[in-house]
Amino acid sequence: MSESFKVAAVQMNCAPFDVAKNLGVAVDMTVAAAEKGALLVVLPELFDTGYRVEEKDSELASPIPGPTTEKMASLCRDKGIFATGTVIESANGVLYDTAFLTGPDGLVGTYRKNFLWAGEKDRFSYGDGYAVFDIGVCRLGLQICYEIGFPEGARVLALRGAEVIACPSAFGMPRLYAWDLLSRARAVENGIYVVACNRSGTEKTDTVFAANSRIVDPRGDLIASAGSEYDVITAEINLENVKKQREAIPYLKDLRRNFIADNIRECNLSTKERLG
Repeated sequence: MSESFKVAAVQMNCAPFDVAKNLGVAVDMTVAAAEKGALLVVLPELFDTGYRVEEKDSELASPIPGPTTEKMASLCRDKGIFATGTVIESANGVLYDTAFLTGPDGLVGTYRKNFLWAGEKDRFSYGDGYAVFDIGVCRLGLQICYEIGFPEGARVLALRGAEVIACPSAFGMPRLYAWDLLSRARAVENGIYVVACNRSGTEKTDTVFAANSRIVDPRGDLIASAGSEYDVITAEINLENVKKQREAIPYLKDLRRNFIADNIRECNLSTKERLG
């Protein structure tokens, strides 16, 4: 396995309800990322449908495999790359905000959002687990948007072997301060690379997205950041830096897992007692 390879984040504005247009833009920008040498390309959350499409969630939803994931899988086969982003998944009549991972051999796997933001709780069902995917060049974990503020999820992925976490997002401008801090914190506390891909633009006049896609190294330094509405950023990442940072600050090594698990159980019991 090569220690060094290139990743990319695709920052784009997404037209609500216009899957054909959005998918066309995403494909063109993914091709551009591949031409820059990226082996892993990260797209925003709900990039094909737009984010504020709640009134048509069921109409826009599709199974996985489905049209969007099949298109991305075909592109990945052609270019020899991996790509991830999220779509509205329909599974047995239930809707999820789901990240897919496609590669040269087709669909690699999926991850359903475990922590839902605000109105998402009325739109989607919760996921129920985490997965780390070995894509040859690295072990990749997935989180989605709001989840970047839950250190527990990133820690689980790191403990399961993730060296890179991709975070497709539709993170809001009012919380840009959190996006900036949390994307770097997740990298430092786990000694990992974070590819935090956010979308740009405004939907329904009041939902303004923060853009500011970035690639963060294990020290928490930004090694690439997006500036324009439509932007493809790339960075060379070296997994040797993961090893070095985990030795420099051994958070994972020194974590008392049983201690944490016991205290979480106590918190759950205490909460149950307080709430009756």
